[in-house]
Amino acid sequence: VRETLPEGFQRSEFLLEKGAIDMIVHRRDLRDKVHQLLQALHG
Repeated sequence: VRETLPEGFQRSEFLLEKGAIDMIVHRRDLRDKVHQLLQALHG
């Protein structure tokens, strides 16, 4: 499309700021975070 993209475009912090993602989780913490979220959904 030959458009100039903003600084940091498609980086997780940029997407979080724009509301495209809900949280940023370090890879080492991912398993625990998924477990917490699933527990919250199932009560």
